[in-house]
Amino acid sequence: MVYSYNFHSSLRWSPVKVDRGLVLYTVHFKTGAFNQWDEMNCTRITQTECSFPMSLKERRWTVVLRVRAELGQVTSDWVETDPFVAERNTTIGPPKVNSVIESSDSLLISVTPPFGSEAGDVLQYHVSYWENATSTTKKETKTSNTLFEIRNLKELTLYCFRIQVELMIHSDLKLLGLQSVPECYRTKISEATRAGYIVVIFVFMLLFVNLVTVGLILLWRHHKTIKYWSQPPLEIPSHFEEYLKDPSMPVLEVLDNCVEDDPLSSSVLFCGEGSQACGSSLDGQAHSHSISSESEVT
Repeated sequence: MVYSYNFHSSLRWSPVKVDRGLVLYTVHFKTGAFNQWDEMNCTRITQTECSFPMSLKERRWTVVLRVRAELGQVTSDWVETDPFVAERNTTIGPPKVNSVIESSDSLLISVTPPFGSEAGDVLQYHVSYWENATSTTKKETKTSNTLFEIRNLKELTLYCFRIQVELMIHSDLKLLGLQSVPECYRTKISEATRAGYIVVIFVFMLLFVNLVTVGLILLWRHHKTIKYWSQPPLEIPSHFEEYLKDPSMPVLEVLDNCVEDDPLSSSVLFCGEGSQACGSSLDGQAHSHSISSESEVT
């Protein structure tokens, strides 16, 4: 078979396997204009591939090739290829992407064609691009320039694109090449959007500073009230609270016993207004405390 990629062509064949000896191969060619077989600089070679010589670089020529195997004096039959025309049967590869310049609403792309152009070549670049988030929706554009721009894009958005070359041979014949590997680039932020972000950030910062300032002023003005409300509430001990609820409980007798056992201990008595018993009890405690003090001085 003839393999051709970007107009670089070669003939390839499967090897002949033998038990002993070295198999050699010979290739001939002929064109549609001259029905005569000529050697192709591939005579008695061991490789199973033969590249086209410079004399067969013409794209529009119709070429037929043949190959045979040789083992010593023994030769095989010739095996011929189908007619081959490079401008119809070659495979065109994708272009090379040299650079991509991102802006807020476009991508500026520079490419190199996949093969050297000849006089009369007309190349078109088919560009398909899409947002990476919505890869199902694709847009296409065509251009004949190696420097082109994809426009009307969204800012700060990731876009991917693929490019393939179309060779315009004539009005009835077009040769479409392979698509390139997808490449993705993110558009930049515009100056207007950048300025808007700066204004919004400045307003939020100013609002935050004002709120903090007002909070500190309110805290300073009402710090006494805040301190008062932050203190824990005063509570009456539980045994006094029980006594106040039920005055018949013998709490005073327990307190009197404690005073007799420990003269130096202090006690607190809650007396109702005008209570004689409470007064006499207080006088007795005061007298006892006086005697104890005198004895200590002596």
